[in-house]
Amino acid sequence: MIRALSLAAILALTACAETTQAVDDVGRRSAKATVAKALSTRFPAVPQAAVTPFTDCVIDNASLRELRSFAGDAITGVDEATVALITTVLQRPETQQCIATRGLAALAA
Repeated sequence: MIRALSLAAILALTACAETTQAVDDVGRRSAKATVAKALSTRFPAVPQAAVTPFTDCVIDNASLRELRSFAGDAITGVDEATVALITTVLQRPETQQCIATRGLAALAA
């Protein structure tokens, strides 16, 4: 009996972890789409060929709270708060290093 309950608990936790990962993936994709749209429309200095690498760098260096905000903006739309948050993430040294590596590589290709 204890063995059956243990197995049931393990299966429930596994399903919960998979569900959480699926929700995280959807949120991350939504956040990424929002940042890409904002970069394309509100940051004219970002060349079109570099939007994807810039987007990846912003998403990779955003906090969980910031990712949630970007994901929410996928529903409500890009506004000045979205642009300000992207600007904040873009100013981080880690993001700038990422852009220097990935963004410039995209432009050279």
